[in-house]
Amino acid sequence: MSKKNKPVDPLRGGKRPMPRGWPGMGGGYSTYLQAPAEWRGTTVQVCGMWPFAAGTGSPMVGVPIGRNILSGATMCCDPISWFMRAKLISNPSMFVLGKPGLGKSTITRRMALGLAGYGIQPLVLGDLKPDYKDLILALGGQVIELGRGRGHLNVLDPGESRRAALRLTGSARQAIQADAHGRRQTMVSALISIMRSAPPSDREETIIDEALKVLDERHEGTPVLRDLLKVVQEAPDRVRNVALDRGSMDRYRQVTEGLEASLIGLVGGGRLGEIFSEQTDHPMAMDRPVVFDVSNIDDSETNLQAAVLLACWSYGFGAVAVAQALADAGLEPRRHYFVILDELWRVLRAGRGLVDRVDALTRLNRQRGVGMAMISHTMSDLLALEHPEDRMKAKGFVERSGMVICGGLPRAEMENLTAVVPLSDEEQNMLIGWQDPPAWDPATGEEAAPPGRGNFLVKVGGRPGIPVHVGLTSVEREINDTNKLWKTGADGRPLKVEITEDGTEEVLEEYTFDDPTKLPPPDPSTRVVARTGVEE
Repeated sequence: MSKKNKPVDPLRGGKRPMPRGWPGMGGGYSTYLQAPAEWRGTTVQVCGMWPFAAGTGSPMVGVPIGRNILSGATMCCDPISWFMRAKLISNPSMFVLGKPGLGKSTITRRMALGLAGYGIQPLVLGDLKPDYKDLILALGGQVIELGRGRGHLNVLDPGESRRAALRLTGSARQAIQADAHGRRQTMVSALISIMRSAPPSDREETIIDEALKVLDERHEGTPVLRDLLKVVQEAPDRVRNVALDRGSMDRYRQVTEGLEASLIGLVGGGRLGEIFSEQTDHPMAMDRPVVFDVSNIDDSETNLQAAVLLACWSYGFGAVAVAQALADAGLEPRRHYFVILDELWRVLRAGRGLVDRVDALTRLNRQRGVGMAMISHTMSDLLALEHPEDRMKAKGFVERSGMVICGGLPRAEMENLTAVVPLSDEEQNMLIGWQDPPAWDPATGEEAAPPGRGNFLVKVGGRPGIPVHVGLTSVEREINDTNKLWKTGADGRPLKVEITEDGTEEVLEEYTFDDPTKLPPPDPSTRVVARTGVEE
Protein backbone atom coordinates (compact mmCIF):
# COMPACT_ATOMS: atom_id res chain seq x y z
CA MET A 1 0.00 0.00 0.00
CA SER A 2 1.47 3.32 -1.00
CA LYS A 3 1.99 6.10 1.51
CA LYS A 4 -0.80 8.22 0.00
CA ASN A 5 -3.33 5.39 0.24
CA LYS A 6 -2.64 4.59 3.90
CA PRO A 7 -5.65 5.30 6.14
CA VAL A 8 -5.49 8.49 8.19
CA ASP A 9 -6.55 8.49 11.83
CA PRO A 10 -8.28 11.78 12.68
CA LEU A 11 -7.80 11.06 16.40
CA ARG A 12 -4.04 11.16 15.89
CA GLY A 13 -3.88 14.46 14.13
CA GLY A 14 -4.24 13.05 10.63
CA LYS A 15 -1.14 10.92 10.93
CA ARG A 16 -0.66 7.64 9.15
CA PRO A 17 0.41 4.40 10.91
CA MET A 18 4.00 3.15 10.78
CA PRO A 19 4.83 -0.06 8.86
CA ARG A 20 4.35 -2.16 12.02
CA GLY A 21 1.29 -0.29 13.35
CA TRP A 22 0.68 2.56 15.77
CA PRO A 23 3.35 2.94 18.44
CA GLY A 24 2.36 3.34 22.05
CA MET A 25 0.04 1.53 24.42
CA GLY A 26 -3.03 0.11 22.73
CA GLY A 27 -1.79 1.08 19.29
CA GLY A 28 -1.19 -2.50 18.16
CA TYR A 29 2.46 -1.90 17.29
CA SER A 30 4.12 -5.25 16.41
CA THR A 31 7.65 -5.57 17.83
CA TYR A 32 8.18 -8.83 15.93
CA LEU A 33 7.17 -9.08 12.30
CA GLN A 34 6.61 -12.73 11.45
CA ALA A 35 8.21 -13.85 8.19
CA PRO A 36 5.80 -15.02 5.49
CA ALA A 37 5.53 -18.74 4.87
CA GLU A 38 7.74 -20.15 2.12
CA TRP A 39 7.26 -23.29 0.02
CA ARG A 40 9.73 -25.04 -2.21
CA GLY A 41 8.84 -26.70 -5.49
CA THR A 42 9.99 -27.37 -9.02
CA THR A 43 9.41 -24.96 -11.90
CA VAL A 44 6.59 -27.21 -13.09
CA GLN A 45 4.84 -27.13 -9.72
CA VAL A 46 5.09 -23.36 -9.10
CA CYS A 47 4.88 -22.08 -12.67
CA GLY A 48 1.48 -20.49 -11.98
CA MET A 49 2.78 -18.55 -8.96
CA TRP A 50 4.70 -15.96 -11.02
CA PRO A 51 5.83 -13.34 -10.01
CA PHE A 52 5.79 -14.68 -6.46
CA ALA A 53 8.48 -17.32 -7.14
CA ALA A 54 12.22 -16.87 -6.82
CA GLY A 55 15.02 -19.17 -7.94
CA THR A 56 17.34 -20.80 -5.42
CA GLY A 57 20.84 -19.44 -5.00
CA SER A 58 22.37 -22.92 -4.69
CA PRO A 59 23.33 -25.05 -7.69
CA MET A 60 20.83 -27.76 -8.57
CA VAL A 61 23.14 -29.90 -10.73
CA GLY A 62 24.62 -33.06 -9.25
CA VAL A 63 24.07 -35.18 -6.16
CA PRO A 64 21.78 -33.64 -3.49
CA ILE A 65 24.10 -33.40 -0.50
CA GLY A 66 22.03 -31.29 1.91
CA ARG A 67 20.49 -27.88 2.50
CA ASN A 68 22.04 -24.46 2.29
CA ILE A 69 22.57 -23.33 5.89
CA LEU A 70 21.66 -19.72 5.08
CA SER A 71 18.65 -20.15 2.80
CA GLY A 72 17.49 -23.70 3.49
CA ALA A 73 17.49 -24.44 -0.23
CA THR A 74 18.55 -27.83 -1.54
CA MET A 75 22.25 -27.99 -2.44
CA CYS A 76 23.46 -30.32 -5.19
CA CYS A 77 27.17 -30.89 -5.62
CA ASP A 78 29.69 -33.40 -6.90
CA PRO A 79 32.90 -32.91 -8.90
CA ILE A 80 31.86 -34.93 -11.96
CA SER A 81 28.47 -33.25 -12.50
CA TRP A 82 29.89 -29.77 -11.88
CA PHE A 83 32.63 -30.48 -14.43
CA MET A 84 30.73 -32.32 -17.17
CA ARG A 85 27.22 -30.87 -16.95
CA ALA A 86 27.29 -27.55 -15.12
CA LYS A 87 30.77 -26.43 -16.31
CA LEU A 88 31.38 -24.83 -12.92
CA ILE A 89 34.86 -26.24 -12.31
CA SER A 90 37.90 -26.78 -14.52
CA ASN A 91 38.57 -30.43 -13.60
CA PRO A 92 36.49 -33.15 -11.88
CA SER A 93 38.31 -33.30 -8.56
CA MET A 94 37.77 -32.14 -5.03
CA PHE A 95 39.82 -31.84 -1.86
CA VAL A 96 38.07 -32.31 1.51
CA LEU A 97 39.56 -30.76 4.66
CA GLY A 98 38.25 -30.89 8.22
CA LYS A 99 38.99 -32.03 11.74
CA PRO A 100 38.30 -35.70 12.60
CA GLY A 101 34.76 -36.68 13.47
CA LEU A 102 32.99 -33.84 11.64
CA GLY A 103 31.81 -35.83 8.62
CA LYS A 104 34.47 -35.73 5.87
CA SER A 105 33.81 -39.36 4.98
CA THR A 106 30.06 -38.82 5.30
CA ILE A 107 29.84 -36.15 2.59
CA THR A 108 32.12 -38.23 0.37
CA ARG A 109 29.91 -41.29 0.89
CA ARG A 110 26.84 -39.23 -0.02
CA MET A 111 28.46 -38.19 -3.30
CA ALA A 112 29.58 -41.75 -4.02
CA LEU A 113 26.06 -43.05 -3.38
CA GLY A 114 24.44 -40.42 -5.59
CA LEU A 115 26.96 -40.88 -8.39
CA ALA A 116 26.34 -44.63 -8.29
CA GLY A 117 22.72 -43.80 -9.07
CA TYR A 118 23.97 -41.90 -12.13
CA GLY A 119 25.88 -44.99 -13.31
CA ILE A 120 29.31 -43.83 -12.08
CA GLN A 121 31.27 -46.51 -10.23
CA PRO A 122 32.82 -45.55 -6.86
CA LEU A 123 36.37 -46.85 -6.33
CA VAL A 124 37.63 -46.57 -2.74
CA LEU A 125 41.36 -47.22 -3.07
CA GLY A 126 42.15 -47.85 0.59
CA ASP A 127 39.66 -47.81 3.49
CA LEU A 128 41.41 -47.56 6.88
CA LYS A 129 38.42 -47.27 9.25
CA PRO A 130 36.52 -48.88 7.40
CA ASP A 131 34.17 -46.03 6.40
CA TYR A 132 33.06 -47.20 2.96
CA LYS A 133 32.88 -50.99 3.19
CA ASP A 134 29.18 -51.18 4.12
CA LEU A 135 28.24 -48.71 1.38
CA ILE A 136 30.07 -50.68 -1.31
CA LEU A 137 28.48 -53.92 -0.10
CA ALA A 138 25.03 -52.28 -0.18
CA LEU A 139 25.71 -51.26 -3.79
CA GLY A 140 26.60 -54.84 -4.70
CA GLY A 141 30.29 -54.03 -5.07
CA GLN A 142 33.54 -55.88 -4.47
CA VAL A 143 35.46 -55.81 -1.17
CA ILE A 144 39.18 -56.65 -1.37
CA GLU A 145 40.81 -57.19 2.04
CA LEU A 146 44.52 -56.50 2.49
CA GLY A 147 46.69 -56.84 5.58
CA ARG A 148 49.06 -59.18 7.33
CA GLY A 149 47.77 -62.66 6.53
CA ARG A 150 44.68 -61.26 4.83
CA GLY A 151 45.65 -60.98 1.19
CA HIS A 152 48.39 -60.04 -1.24
CA LEU A 153 48.76 -57.32 -3.86
CA ASN A 154 51.47 -57.86 -6.45
CA VAL A 155 52.91 -54.46 -7.40
CA LEU A 156 54.43 -56.00 -10.58
CA ASP A 157 51.06 -57.30 -11.75
CA PRO A 158 50.13 -55.34 -14.90
CA GLY A 159 46.51 -56.28 -14.28
CA GLU A 160 44.31 -56.04 -17.32
CA SER A 161 46.91 -54.10 -19.32
CA ARG A 162 48.53 -57.26 -20.70
CA ARG A 163 45.25 -58.66 -22.01
CA ALA A 164 44.21 -55.20 -23.17
CA ALA A 165 47.45 -54.82 -25.16
CA LEU A 166 46.61 -58.00 -27.10
CA ARG A 167 43.28 -56.45 -28.13
CA LEU A 168 44.76 -53.09 -29.10
CA THR A 169 46.97 -52.17 -32.03
CA GLY A 170 49.47 -49.49 -33.01
CA SER A 171 50.03 -46.50 -30.76
CA ALA A 172 47.21 -47.52 -28.40
CA ARG A 173 49.02 -50.78 -27.59
CA GLN A 174 52.34 -48.99 -27.07
CA ALA A 175 50.71 -46.40 -24.81
CA ILE A 176 49.05 -48.97 -22.55
CA GLN A 177 52.28 -50.99 -22.28
CA ALA A 178 54.34 -47.89 -21.48
CA ASP A 179 51.79 -46.81 -18.84
CA ALA A 180 51.88 -50.23 -17.17
CA HIS A 181 55.69 -50.24 -17.16
CA GLY A 182 55.85 -46.73 -15.71
CA ARG A 183 53.39 -47.51 -12.93
CA ARG A 184 55.28 -50.64 -11.90
CA GLN A 185 58.60 -48.79 -11.84
CA THR A 186 57.05 -45.94 -9.85
CA MET A 187 55.54 -48.39 -7.36
CA VAL A 188 58.78 -50.29 -6.77
CA SER A 189 60.65 -47.01 -6.25
CA ALA A 190 57.93 -45.82 -3.87
CA LEU A 191 58.14 -48.98 -1.75
CA ILE A 192 61.91 -48.57 -1.53
CA SER A 193 61.42 -44.92 -0.52
CA ILE A 194 59.14 -46.02 2.32
CA MET A 195 61.59 -48.72 3.42
CA ARG A 196 64.49 -46.26 3.54
CA SER A 197 62.58 -43.04 4.31
CA ALA A 198 64.53 -41.67 1.34
CA PRO A 199 64.16 -42.09 -2.43
CA PRO A 200 66.42 -44.41 -4.45
CA SER A 201 69.30 -42.83 -6.32
CA ASP A 202 69.19 -41.99 -10.02
CA ARG A 203 71.39 -44.98 -10.80
CA GLU A 204 69.10 -47.31 -8.82
CA GLU A 205 66.07 -45.92 -10.65
CA THR A 206 67.75 -46.72 -13.97
CA ILE A 207 68.66 -50.22 -12.80
CA ILE A 208 65.06 -50.88 -11.74
CA ASP A 209 63.79 -49.64 -15.11
CA GLU A 210 66.12 -51.87 -17.13
CA ALA A 211 65.63 -54.87 -14.83
CA LEU A 212 61.87 -54.66 -15.35
CA LYS A 213 62.34 -54.65 -19.13
CA VAL A 214 64.61 -57.70 -18.95
CA LEU A 215 62.12 -59.40 -16.62
CA ASP A 216 59.24 -58.87 -19.04
CA GLU A 217 61.25 -60.43 -21.87
CA ARG A 218 62.40 -63.46 -19.89
CA HIS A 219 59.53 -64.28 -17.57
CA GLU A 220 56.43 -66.19 -18.60
CA GLY A 221 53.30 -65.22 -16.74
CA THR A 222 53.03 -62.52 -14.09
CA PRO A 223 56.30 -61.79 -12.22
CA VAL A 224 56.60 -60.92 -8.54
CA LEU A 225 59.22 -58.95 -6.60
CA ARG A 226 61.22 -62.12 -6.01
CA ASP A 227 61.69 -62.44 -9.77
CA LEU A 228 62.88 -58.83 -10.01
CA LEU A 229 65.38 -59.47 -7.22
CA LYS A 230 66.65 -62.53 -9.11
CA VAL A 231 67.28 -60.43 -12.24
CA VAL A 232 69.29 -57.91 -10.25
CA GLN A 233 71.33 -60.70 -8.63
CA GLU A 234 71.99 -62.50 -11.93
CA ALA A 235 73.47 -59.29 -13.37
CA PRO A 236 72.53 -59.53 -17.08
CA ASP A 237 74.62 -57.45 -19.47
CA ARG A 238 71.91 -54.83 -20.06
CA VAL A 239 71.53 -54.21 -16.34
CA ARG A 240 75.30 -54.09 -15.85
CA ASN A 241 75.60 -51.51 -18.63
CA VAL A 242 73.20 -49.08 -16.95
CA ALA A 243 74.84 -49.79 -13.56
CA LEU A 244 78.14 -48.48 -14.99
CA ASP A 245 80.18 -51.27 -13.44
CA ARG A 246 83.04 -50.67 -15.93
CA GLY A 247 83.35 -54.41 -16.57
CA SER A 248 83.93 -55.26 -12.92
CA MET A 249 81.51 -57.64 -11.19
CA ASP A 250 82.80 -56.49 -7.81
CA ARG A 251 81.88 -52.93 -8.71
CA TYR A 252 78.43 -54.11 -9.83
CA ARG A 253 77.85 -55.86 -6.53
CA GLN A 254 78.89 -52.72 -4.71
CA VAL A 255 76.58 -50.51 -6.80
CA THR A 256 73.53 -52.78 -6.39
CA GLU A 257 74.11 -53.80 -2.75
CA GLY A 258 71.69 -51.24 -1.32
CA LEU A 259 69.02 -51.97 -3.95
CA GLU A 260 69.38 -55.70 -3.40
CA ALA A 261 69.01 -55.26 0.38
CA SER A 262 65.84 -53.22 -0.08
CA LEU A 263 64.28 -55.80 -2.42
CA ILE A 264 65.16 -58.60 0.02
CA GLY A 265 63.36 -56.62 2.73
CA LEU A 266 60.26 -56.39 0.53
CA VAL A 267 60.35 -60.07 -0.39
CA GLY A 268 61.28 -61.58 2.96
CA GLY A 269 58.94 -59.62 5.20
CA GLY A 270 60.63 -56.81 7.05
CA ARG A 271 58.63 -53.78 8.13
CA LEU A 272 56.27 -54.07 5.15
CA GLY A 273 55.50 -57.74 5.69
CA GLU A 274 54.88 -60.06 2.75
CA ILE A 275 51.82 -58.33 1.34
CA PHE A 276 53.62 -57.40 -1.89
CA SER A 277 55.67 -60.58 -2.36
CA GLU A 278 53.01 -62.91 -3.79
CA GLN A 279 50.51 -62.91 -6.63
CA THR A 280 47.37 -60.77 -6.28
CA ASP A 281 44.68 -62.82 -4.55
CA HIS A 282 41.59 -60.97 -5.81
CA PRO A 283 41.78 -59.11 -9.13
CA MET A 284 39.84 -55.87 -9.25
CA ALA A 285 36.49 -55.83 -11.08
CA MET A 286 35.87 -52.77 -13.26
CA ASP A 287 32.13 -53.17 -13.82
CA ARG A 288 31.00 -52.52 -10.24
CA PRO A 289 31.98 -50.49 -7.15
CA VAL A 290 35.19 -51.60 -5.41
CA VAL A 291 36.72 -50.94 -1.99
CA PHE A 292 40.13 -52.02 -0.70
CA ASP A 293 39.58 -52.78 2.99
CA VAL A 294 42.89 -52.19 4.80
CA SER A 295 41.36 -51.60 8.23
CA ASN A 296 43.15 -54.65 9.68
CA ILE A 297 46.50 -52.83 9.54
CA ASP A 298 47.19 -51.28 12.94
CA ASP A 299 47.60 -47.50 13.14
CA SER A 300 51.01 -47.98 14.73
CA GLU A 301 52.32 -49.49 11.48
CA THR A 302 52.41 -46.18 9.65
CA ASN A 303 54.89 -47.29 6.99
CA LEU A 304 52.85 -50.38 6.15
CA GLN A 305 49.67 -48.32 5.93
CA ALA A 306 51.34 -45.84 3.58
CA ALA A 307 52.78 -48.60 1.40
CA VAL A 308 49.46 -50.45 1.09
CA LEU A 309 47.56 -47.25 0.33
CA LEU A 310 50.05 -46.29 -2.36
CA ALA A 311 49.88 -49.79 -3.86
CA CYS A 312 46.08 -49.65 -3.93
CA TRP A 313 46.19 -46.27 -5.66
CA SER A 314 48.65 -47.55 -8.26
CA TYR A 315 46.62 -50.70 -8.92
CA GLY A 316 43.32 -48.81 -9.11
CA PHE A 317 44.50 -46.02 -11.39
CA GLY A 318 46.20 -48.55 -13.65
CA ALA A 319 42.93 -50.45 -14.02
CA VAL A 320 41.08 -47.21 -14.79
CA ALA A 321 43.64 -46.31 -17.47
CA VAL A 322 43.14 -49.71 -19.12
CA ALA A 323 39.36 -49.31 -19.07
CA GLN A 324 39.70 -45.89 -20.71
CA ALA A 325 42.01 -47.21 -23.44
CA LEU A 326 39.61 -50.06 -24.29
CA ALA A 327 36.67 -47.64 -24.36
CA ASP A 328 38.60 -45.28 -26.66
CA ALA A 329 39.14 -48.17 -29.07
CA GLY A 330 35.46 -49.12 -28.96
CA LEU A 331 36.20 -52.52 -27.41
CA GLU A 332 34.44 -51.90 -24.09
CA PRO A 333 31.58 -49.64 -23.00
CA ARG A 334 32.56 -46.27 -21.60
CA ARG A 335 32.48 -46.37 -17.81
CA HIS A 336 32.96 -43.43 -15.49
CA TYR A 337 34.58 -43.72 -12.07
CA PHE A 338 34.63 -41.73 -8.85
CA VAL A 339 37.99 -42.45 -7.18
CA ILE A 340 38.31 -41.78 -3.43
CA LEU A 341 41.76 -41.29 -1.86
CA ASP A 342 41.34 -41.05 1.90
CA GLU A 343 44.04 -40.30 4.51
CA LEU A 344 46.32 -38.67 1.93
CA TRP A 345 48.68 -37.33 4.58
CA ARG A 346 49.70 -40.83 5.70
CA VAL A 347 51.35 -41.56 2.35
CA LEU A 348 52.97 -38.16 1.91
CA ARG A 349 54.67 -38.35 5.32
CA ALA A 350 56.07 -41.86 4.82
CA GLY A 351 59.20 -40.74 2.97
CA ARG A 352 60.91 -38.07 0.96
CA GLY A 353 59.85 -37.75 -2.67
CA LEU A 354 56.53 -39.60 -2.27
CA VAL A 355 54.65 -36.46 -3.32
CA ASP A 356 56.07 -36.97 -6.83
CA ARG A 357 55.06 -40.64 -6.75
CA VAL A 358 51.50 -39.81 -5.76
CA ASP A 359 51.30 -37.13 -8.43
CA ALA A 360 52.60 -39.55 -11.07
CA LEU A 361 50.15 -42.29 -10.08
CA THR A 362 47.05 -40.09 -9.88
CA ARG A 363 47.33 -38.25 -13.19
CA LEU A 364 44.41 -39.25 -15.42
CA ASN A 365 42.79 -37.91 -18.54
CA ARG A 366 40.22 -35.63 -16.95
CA GLN A 367 38.20 -35.45 -20.15
CA ARG A 368 37.10 -39.07 -19.67
CA GLY A 369 34.72 -38.46 -16.78
CA VAL A 370 36.96 -39.84 -14.02
CA GLY A 371 36.36 -37.85 -10.85
CA MET A 372 38.63 -37.87 -7.83
CA ALA A 373 38.23 -36.99 -4.15
CA MET A 374 41.26 -36.45 -1.93
CA ILE A 375 40.69 -36.30 1.83
CA SER A 376 42.97 -35.04 4.59
CA HIS A 377 42.59 -33.35 7.97
CA THR A 378 44.26 -29.96 7.69
CA MET A 379 46.66 -27.98 5.53
CA SER A 380 49.24 -28.46 8.27
CA ASP A 381 49.28 -32.18 7.46
CA LEU A 382 50.36 -31.35 3.91
CA LEU A 383 52.81 -28.63 4.95
CA ALA A 384 54.48 -30.68 7.71
CA LEU A 385 56.70 -32.48 5.22
CA GLU A 386 60.42 -32.19 5.88
CA HIS A 387 61.61 -30.82 2.57
CA PRO A 388 60.39 -27.51 1.06
CA GLU A 389 59.94 -28.92 -2.44
CA ASP A 390 57.64 -31.64 -1.09
CA ARG A 391 55.61 -29.06 0.82
CA MET A 392 55.07 -26.92 -2.27
CA LYS A 393 54.02 -29.90 -4.37
CA ALA A 394 51.65 -31.13 -1.66
CA LYS A 395 50.03 -27.71 -1.53
CA GLY A 396 49.52 -28.01 -5.27
CA PHE A 397 47.11 -30.91 -4.73
CA VAL A 398 44.69 -28.43 -3.12
CA GLU A 399 45.40 -25.63 -5.60
CA ARG A 400 44.66 -27.85 -8.61
CA SER A 401 41.42 -29.28 -7.22
CA GLY A 402 38.27 -28.21 -8.97
CA MET A 403 36.52 -27.60 -5.65
CA VAL A 404 37.62 -27.48 -2.02
CA ILE A 405 35.17 -28.58 0.68
CA CYS A 406 36.06 -27.43 4.20
CA GLY A 407 34.62 -28.65 7.48
CA GLY A 408 35.43 -27.30 10.92
CA LEU A 409 39.04 -26.11 11.19
CA PRO A 410 41.02 -24.40 14.00
CA ARG A 411 41.95 -20.73 13.80
CA ALA A 412 45.63 -21.60 13.38
CA GLU A 413 44.79 -23.22 10.03
CA MET A 414 43.36 -20.08 8.47
CA GLU A 415 46.71 -18.61 7.45
CA ASN A 416 47.74 -21.76 5.61
CA LEU A 417 44.30 -22.28 4.08
CA THR A 418 43.79 -18.73 2.84
CA ALA A 419 47.14 -18.91 1.07
CA VAL A 420 45.55 -21.51 -1.23
CA VAL A 421 41.78 -20.89 -1.03
CA PRO A 422 40.51 -17.27 -0.73
CA LEU A 423 38.23 -16.97 2.33
CA SER A 424 36.42 -13.93 3.65
CA ASP A 425 36.48 -13.09 7.35
CA GLU A 426 32.90 -14.34 7.69
CA GLU A 427 33.78 -17.66 6.05
CA GLN A 428 36.81 -18.08 8.30
CA ASN A 429 34.73 -17.42 11.42
CA MET A 430 32.18 -19.94 10.20
CA LEU A 431 34.81 -22.69 9.82
CA ILE A 432 36.34 -21.84 13.22
CA GLY A 433 32.93 -22.03 14.90
CA TRP A 434 32.23 -25.45 13.42
CA GLN A 435 35.28 -27.02 15.08
CA ASP A 436 34.13 -26.23 18.64
CA PRO A 437 33.96 -29.28 20.94
CA PRO A 438 30.60 -30.87 21.82
CA ALA A 439 28.61 -29.58 24.79
CA TRP A 440 27.28 -31.65 27.69
CA ASP A 441 23.55 -32.37 27.50
CA PRO A 442 22.19 -32.45 31.08
CA ALA A 443 18.87 -33.95 29.90
CA THR A 444 20.43 -37.14 28.54
CA GLY A 445 23.62 -37.12 30.60
CA GLU A 446 25.67 -37.49 27.43
CA GLU A 447 27.70 -35.31 25.16
CA ALA A 448 25.72 -33.65 22.40
CA ALA A 449 26.86 -33.87 18.81
CA PRO A 450 29.61 -31.39 17.86
CA PRO A 451 28.06 -28.15 16.56
CA GLY A 452 29.91 -28.43 13.27
CA ARG A 453 29.20 -32.06 12.47
CA GLY A 454 27.82 -32.30 8.95
CA ASN A 455 28.50 -28.62 8.14
CA PHE A 456 30.71 -27.82 5.16
CA LEU A 457 31.73 -24.85 3.06
CA VAL A 458 31.95 -25.54 -0.69
CA LYS A 459 34.54 -23.29 -2.36
CA VAL A 460 35.22 -22.97 -6.08
CA GLY A 461 38.09 -20.61 -6.88
CA GLY A 462 37.52 -17.11 -5.57
CA ARG A 463 33.72 -17.32 -5.57
CA PRO A 464 31.81 -16.97 -2.30
CA GLY A 465 31.53 -20.28 -0.48
CA ILE A 466 28.23 -22.13 -0.10
CA PRO A 467 27.60 -23.38 3.47
CA VAL A 468 25.69 -26.65 3.50
CA HIS A 469 24.52 -29.12 6.14
CA VAL A 470 24.58 -32.80 5.19
CA GLY A 471 21.66 -34.66 6.73
CA LEU A 472 21.54 -38.45 6.58
CA THR A 473 18.54 -40.54 5.63
CA SER A 474 17.53 -43.53 7.76
CA VAL A 475 19.12 -45.93 5.26
CA GLU A 476 22.39 -43.98 5.29
CA ARG A 477 22.43 -43.93 9.09
CA GLU A 478 22.25 -47.71 9.16
CA ILE A 479 25.03 -48.05 6.59
CA ASN A 480 27.19 -45.46 8.35
CA ASP A 481 26.67 -46.91 11.85
CA THR A 482 30.04 -48.49 12.64
CA ASN A 483 28.68 -49.97 15.89
CA LYS A 484 25.51 -51.43 14.39
CA LEU A 485 26.50 -55.03 15.16
CA TRP A 486 26.61 -54.36 18.90
CA LYS A 487 23.43 -53.49 20.79
CA THR A 488 22.36 -53.73 24.42
CA GLY A 489 19.36 -55.70 25.61
CA ALA A 490 16.84 -54.64 28.25
CA ASP A 491 18.87 -56.35 31.00
CA GLY A 492 22.09 -54.64 29.87
CA ARG A 493 23.53 -57.74 28.23
CA PRO A 494 25.36 -57.20 24.92
CA LEU A 495 23.54 -58.55 21.87
CA LYS A 496 24.85 -59.29 18.41
CA VAL A 497 22.18 -58.35 15.88
CA GLU A 498 21.74 -58.42 12.13
CA ILE A 499 19.67 -56.11 9.95
CA THR A 500 17.18 -58.17 7.94
CA GLU A 501 15.89 -57.34 4.46
CA ASP A 502 12.78 -55.58 5.80
CA GLY A 503 14.93 -53.27 7.98
CA THR A 504 14.22 -54.96 11.34
CA GLU A 505 16.87 -56.23 13.74
CA GLU A 506 17.27 -59.94 14.38
CA VAL A 507 19.21 -61.07 17.47
CA LEU A 508 21.88 -63.57 16.47
CA GLU A 509 23.61 -64.16 19.78
CA GLU A 510 23.44 -63.03 23.42
CA TYR A 511 26.65 -62.61 25.38
CA THR A 512 27.24 -63.06 29.10
CA PHE A 513 29.31 -60.96 31.44
CA ASP A 514 30.81 -64.14 32.94
CA ASP A 515 33.02 -64.73 29.89
CA PRO A 516 34.99 -61.56 29.04
CA THR A 517 36.35 -63.14 25.84
CA LYS A 518 32.84 -63.23 24.41
CA LEU A 519 32.15 -59.56 24.99
CA PRO A 520 32.22 -57.11 22.09
CA PRO A 521 35.11 -54.63 21.83
CA PRO A 522 34.72 -51.49 23.98
CA ASP A 523 33.48 -48.28 22.40
CA PRO A 524 36.23 -45.64 22.79
CA SER A 525 33.65 -42.84 22.86
CA THR A 526 32.10 -44.25 26.05
CA ARG A 527 35.33 -45.28 27.76
CA VAL A 528 35.28 -44.76 31.52
CA VAL A 529 38.57 -44.07 33.31
CA ALA A 530 38.88 -46.13 36.48
CA ARG A 531 39.48 -44.34 39.75
CA THR A 532 42.85 -45.14 41.28
CA GLY A 533 42.19 -43.57 44.64
CA VAL A 534 45.25 -41.37 44.26
CA GLU A 535 44.80 -37.64 44.01
CA GLU A 536 46.52 -36.21 40.98
